Amino acid sequence: MTDQPHTEPRWSHFCEVNEHRRAIRDFDGAPLPDEDVRAVLQAALLAPSSGNLQPYELHWLRDTDLKQRVVEACHAQRAARSASTLVVVAASRSIGLRTAARQLEHVEHATDLDARSRTYHLGQVRKFTRFLKLAPLLLWTPMRALLSLLNPVHSLLPIGTSGMRNWAARSGIYAAQTLMLAASARGLDSCPMEGFDAPKVAKALGLPRGTVIPIVIALGHRSADARLEPRWRRALTDAVIEH
Repeated sequence: MTDQPHTEPRWSHFCEVNEHRRAIRDFDGAPLPDEDVRAVLQAALLAPSSGNLQPYELHWLRDTDLKQRVVEACHAQRAARSASTLVVVAASRSIGLRTAARQLEHVEHATDLDARSRTYHLGQVRKFTRFLKLAPLLLWTPMRALLSLLNPVHSLLPIGTSGMRNWAARSGIYAAQTLMLAASARGLDSCPMEGFDAPKVAKALGLPRGTVIPIVIALGHRSADARLEPRWRRALTDAVIEH
């Protein structure tokens, strides 16, 4: 393959970054340069999302008092206490609607799109905007519940109030994973935390009703005595089903 010299170094670098990324629970607590955190957050925004609606926000906790309130809401677990900073992923339909409006404005004024591409993207944005307005209607909730009861594969349909929240949370998780890999590439460490009091976190950040918090991420540098156990993962033959 003609591109082998280019793809091989890229793959090696990714493997190194992926191997370095661990769920660190003991950080050294030293302040992080703002440019490092901003670079990682910027990279996280390249994560994929349904319809490019990006229905999430990344809350970087720089204020010491606010960070402490969120640490307590995370049950004061080690990763939260020792981290240099925290990033809270918040997601909602409202954020998706705001993004759709901005995307529509961008497409309408973009100079790097030809007429065919502009028509396509305008149609997509308008379609997903209608979806965001109609999908949470209450009439869908009992239908989704019935379909899920009959066949659990329907339980993640993005309709009804809870279905929309699940949908928004999934896009937030894509961004969170991208953020953690970006942190590793930048020489930082991270820890994803799901054990927290979501209402307390939402209150501390002043998040509006309807927002979900799929994950809180601790960022920093691992301490010198951070305990890293040997990694264990399922075998490829157990986790991957070839069809």
